[in-house]
Amino acid sequence: MSAVADSLRCCAELFGLDEEQRAAVAHGKAGEAAPALLLIAGAGSGKTTTLAARVARLVLDGADAQRMLLLSFSRRAAQELQRRVGTALHRALGLPPAQAPPQLPWAGTFHSVAARLLREYAPRIGLAADFSVLDRGDAEDLLGLQRQALGLGDRRARFPLKATCLAIHSRCVNSGEALGEVLRAQFPWCAAHEAELRLLFQSYTAEKLRQHLLDFDDLLLWWAQLMAEPLLAASVGSRFDHVLVDEYQDTNRLQARIVRALKPDGRGVTAVGDDAQSIYSFRAAEVRNILDFPAQYPQPARVLGLTRNYRSTQPILDAANALMAQAAEGYAKRLWTDRACRLLPELVHVADEAAQAAHVADEVLRQRERGMRLRQQAVLFRASQHSAALELELSRRGIPFVKFGGLRFIDTAHVKDLLSLLRWGGNPRHRLAAFRVAQLLPGIGPAQARRLIDALQAAGDPVRALREFRPPAAAREDWDALLALWLRLHAPAPWPAPIELACAWYEAQLPRLHDDAPARAADLRQLAHIAGSYGNAERFLTELTLDPPELGSDLAGPAHRDEDYLILSTMHSSKGQEWKAVYLLNAVDGCIPSDLACDDTRQLDEERRLLYVAMTRAREHLEVLVPQRFFVTQQARYGDAHVYALPSRFLDASVRARMHEKTVPAAQTAAVGNALSGATDAPEVDIASRAAARWD
Repeated sequence: MSAVADSLRCCAELFGLDEEQRAAVAHGKAGEAAPALLLIAGAGSGKTTTLAARVARLVLDGADAQRMLLLSFSRRAAQELQRRVGTALHRALGLPPAQAPPQLPWAGTFHSVAARLLREYAPRIGLAADFSVLDRGDAEDLLGLQRQALGLGDRRARFPLKATCLAIHSRCVNSGEALGEVLRAQFPWCAAHEAELRLLFQSYTAEKLRQHLLDFDDLLLWWAQLMAEPLLAASVGSRFDHVLVDEYQDTNRLQARIVRALKPDGRGVTAVGDDAQSIYSFRAAEVRNILDFPAQYPQPARVLGLTRNYRSTQPILDAANALMAQAAEGYAKRLWTDRACRLLPELVHVADEAAQAAHVADEVLRQRERGMRLRQQAVLFRASQHSAALELELSRRGIPFVKFGGLRFIDTAHVKDLLSLLRWGGNPRHRLAAFRVAQLLPGIGPAQARRLIDALQAAGDPVRALREFRPPAAAREDWDALLALWLRLHAPAPWPAPIELACAWYEAQLPRLHDDAPARAADLRQLAHIAGSYGNAERFLTELTLDPPELGSDLAGPAHRDEDYLILSTMHSSKGQEWKAVYLLNAVDGCIPSDLACDDTRQLDEERRLLYVAMTRAREHLEVLVPQRFFVTQQARYGDAHVYALPSRFLDASVRARMHEKTVPAAQTAAVGNALSGATDAPEVDIASRAAARWD
C-alpha cells in the first residue's frame, strides 16, 4: 500500500471521515504540491474536521509544518485547527505524552499573518519596522483629529462624522472600488463631499505614516501591495509549500489577490467555504471570489463538495435546500443527513409583534418543560432592534436571556490606558497613545497633552523632546515618575517585564481614575498573565488588537446567577453556532429581505443566503414566524408606523410545501393582550367624563 494510502487511512480513522471528506483529504500525491482544490462545505458538514484531517495527512506524507500557511478569520478558529491537527499527529506518530507534535507556526488570521510579514519586509517597502497597529476606536479618533484639523466639521453643510468617514475609507480599501463609486453605491448622502473626503483620507494616510501607524485595513493593503511586486511576491510565496484558506466565501478582493499572488499557479492551494453562506458584503466580502475561484488558475481548480450534514434533521434540510434552489447562481448541492425525523419545521403566522413575542415565550417554556434547556434554544432576527418586544416579554415572564453584542474588552477605559502606555513606550511617535497617557496625570488636560504631542512631532529626537518637556507645576512630580517609567519601557527588556512595570504604575492611578478600581485591577493582572504567553510586546499588542477578548469587568454588571438563559442573536452573529431549537422572528418582506436590499439583485441574493444560514442553525426544531403587522422605522414612505406585512418572498411555494404552516388564533392573541394589561377583571371606568371634567 502506498504512503499516501497509509496516511489517508490513518487520518480517516482518527477523524472519522465520511466518503466525501475522505476524497477532499486525499487530493494530491504524496510529496508534491497538488493543483488547487476548492472544497464547497455545506452547513454542518464538518469542514473544520476535514481541513484539519487534510493538514494532518500532508504532514504525515512529509510536508514541512513550518512551510504551511493556514489563513482563517479568527484566532480561535486557527487555534482550534491547530489543536485538532496536533492531537491527531500525536496519536498517529505515537509520540510520548510529554512530547509536542509538529507545530503550525503560520496558522492565523489574514491580519495577524500580514502584521508578521510586514515587520519582516518593512525595510524593503518603505515601512517603519516598529509600526503600531491601530484598533478601530483609535483609527476613528485619529481620523477625527484630521477632520478637525482640516476644519471639515466647522462648515455650514453637514459633514460625515468620524465613524462614517472611517467606514467609507475601509470600504474603499477592502473592496478596491474608487471613492466616488463607494459613495454613490453605499453612502449616497455623503456623495457631495467626495473632494473633502479625498483630502481627509490623504491627510489621514500621511499622519499614519508620520506616526508609524497602520490600521486594520492597512495590514491587508500593504500586504497586497507587497505581493504586487514580482520579486517580493516570489520571496513570500517561496516560504510556503501549502496555503490553506478557511471560510473563503468571506474573503474580500484584497484577500483574494493575496492568495492568488502567493501561488499564481494554484499548486498547494486549498480553499474551503460555502457560497451559500456568504453574508458579509457589508464588510466588503465578495461572493464572486469563491464563485470564480476554479477558473483563476492556469490549471482549473478541482471542486469537491461536502453535502452530508451532521447537525440538522432532514425536514429542516429539505426546507433549506428548497430555499437555496431559488438562487440563480452557485454551486449545486443538496444537504442530506441520516437523522430520521418526521417533525417538519413550522411556519407560524401571528397577528403582530406582541403576539409573536408571546408565542415565542410560550414555546421556549414548553420546550424547557420537555427537557430542552434554555441555552439549547435561540431566537434569531435580522436586526438588533427586532427583538425589542420579545425582550420585554421575556423580562415580564422572568425568562433570563443573553443577547449577543456589547463593548469589547479592548475598548474598556482601563485596558485602553494600559495598552496606550505600552504602545507609546514602543513607538515614541504614537501621538494618540501619548495624548491619552499624558492626560492620566493630575494637572494635565487636553491642552497640555496637545502641547506634548506637538513637541514630539516637531522634534528630530522624540526621546530628547520628552526629557526636555516642562509640564505644569501641579503635574511635575507625577510627570517625572511617568517619564522614568517611559524610559524603562522604551529600553530593551525581556518580556513580559514591561507590562508588569506598566501595570504597577497604572494600578496606583486606578483609585483616582475609577470608582471600581479593584475590579479593573483584576482585569489588568489577568491581562499581564495572558501577556506571558507571547514572545514579545510587539506580538502581544498586535494579536490583542486584531483578536481581542470580548468583555471587561467594568461592563460585566451583576453576576448572572440564573441556572439557564435563552440566547438572542442577530442572524449574522449566529453563523458558526447551532442550537436544538431556533425561532426566526419577522420573516416578512422589509425585514428579511431588508427593505434596503429590495431594489438590488445582489443584495437580495445575500439576504436569501442570510435566511439560509439562520435556518441551518437549528438541529431539531425550527420555527419561522410571520407577523401580519410589524413596526417599521426605515421605510421613508411610511415613517415610524405599523404596516401590514407580506411573508418573505423567499418563503415561496417550494419552501412552504416542506413546512407545517399554522396560525396562532386571534382569540389567543387577545388573551395575551389582556394578560399583559391585567385588564381581564377590571371594572368599567368612564374616562371620557374625567377627561372632559378636567377643564371645568
